[in-house]
Amino acid sequence: MLDPTLLQTAWFAIIAFFFAGYFVLEGFDFGVQMNVAASWRRGSGARGTILKTIGPVWDGNQVWVITGGALLFAAFPEWYATLFSGFYLALLLLLLVLIVRVCAFKWRDKVDSERWRTSWDVVHVIGGFAPALLWGVAFGNIVAGVAIDQNHWVTTSLLGLLNPFALLGGVVFVLLFWLHGTVYLTLKLEGPLREDMHRRAAVLVWPTIVAGAAFLLWFQLAHSRSGLTWIPLLLAALALVAVVPLTRMRREGLTFGATATAIIAAAVTLFGGLFPYVLPATNDPANSLTVVNASSTPHTLTLMLVALAVLLPIVLAYTIWTYRVFRHRIGEDSGPASGSPLMERARGAYRRAFEQS
Repeated sequence: MLDPTLLQTAWFAIIAFFFAGYFVLEGFDFGVQMNVAASWRRGSGARGTILKTIGPVWDGNQVWVITGGALLFAAFPEWYATLFSGFYLALLLLLLVLIVRVCAFKWRDKVDSERWRTSWDVVHVIGGFAPALLWGVAFGNIVAGVAIDQNHWVTTSLLGLLNPFALLGGVVFVLLFWLHGTVYLTLKLEGPLREDMHRRAAVLVWPTIVAGAAFLLWFQLAHSRSGLTWIPLLLAALALVAVVPLTRMRREGLTFGATATAIIAAAVTLFGGLFPYVLPATNDPANSLTVVNASSTPHTLTLMLVALAVLLPIVLAYTIWTYRVFRHRIGEDSGPASGSPLMERARGAYRRAFEQS
């Protein structure tokens, strides 16, 4: 049960890749929404400017978790089913928050009313903090393990999921995404808001380093199943420490690369330390789910791999193109950045598509 095939191992790595990509891309979306709360006193105009930085890309970033969840269901159906048997309420709450979050993006500017915009800004704040916290708690329980019966049903109670290790994971996800989103805003904003984000990033990095170090060291010493995960753990630590001098030097691109590296390295640490398990059983190791007993048939995994090899380059190319088109900085009164006529037409058509109700 602990000797996976190359195909099963490859699909475990693919699932890890999609979730790491989701945390990097959607992570700064969550962080931007958290900064709506931190910039509340600047008024709805400033809050709207902050949200504009992710207006064209947030829903594309969200596709990564949809794809990752679909691949998880197809490649490891037993893992998917067992997760929902114990995490149903938490995942349902996460889904509801993400749905209402979509409404906040689409409806905030549909009515010219300060109260209306302020109400949706509250939803944006919740839509930033709540998913980050829930993802952290969920992954904390996944990598540490839960009680599972012989039918592969999770028997840990909801209160049992709120254990110290998982709650620390929730705090780390919140801080790391908040820092990541703040650094992203230093790349996208100009003027006083940009200066605010520089000061905020310089403050946020310290609790992120402390909480992140505590969480990953706890995981490595108590729950990791591989000594090799010390390597990505140290890389994550170095990347976060590098944020301190890079922020002071105002090297915004390198700082964003450092926070993205920290997120990827942390994801590699968690998934690498979990392998070859996908959901350990804390009550009886025999009930644990592994890459072997939770996977689909080799025929299914092979067909999916062929389809992914065709479609993934298209998705990556489209994602890169989107960020290329919307790479310019914005201010409270700024308009679209200038460019070639072809790029301007593409940018205009893309914006109009996202402005449709």
